[in-house]
Amino acid sequence: MTSEPSAGRPETEPRAETTRSTWALATSAQVAQLSGWLAFAGSMLGLLGIFNIITGITALARPDYFLVDAGRLLVFNYPVWGGIWLALGIVQVAAGVGVVYGRSWARFIGIDLAALCAIGHLVFLTAFPLWSVLVIALSVMVIYGLVVRSAPSR
Repeated sequence: MTSEPSAGRPETEPRAETTRSTWALATSAQVAQLSGWLAFAGSMLGLLGIFNIITGITALARPDYFLVDAGRLLVFNYPVWGGIWLALGIVQVAAGVGVVYGRSWARFIGIDLAALCAIGHLVFLTAFPLWSVLVIALSVMVIYGLVVRSAPSR
């Protein structure tokens, strides 16, 4: 058994070079892969949405959980903030899923939602200071991840 075909016998197995060029009859458009920053930003946007949903439910169900009473908030009261955080969180989760699936509309909406979230938590700072600072920092990271242009990952 030799790997080279004999001169009298036809070759029974095609060589790899010929198979590679003839097996694909049609070309397809290449699908761009999601970059690492977009995957990170999309998942963090979804996580921020879940955080905001939890904050909204807490503000609606247990307003006494927060550090200050409703009279010391900068604007609104806890039920209003609960509705705001709940609505913002649901839309953030949807936009986060859109970013992970590579939808361009979700990137633009995600940037706006992360900015609104940061501004909202700045206003909500007296009620839950450490948590608000953490969410503001995560919102800035999400904005950066959605704005930065990086090469697709391989």
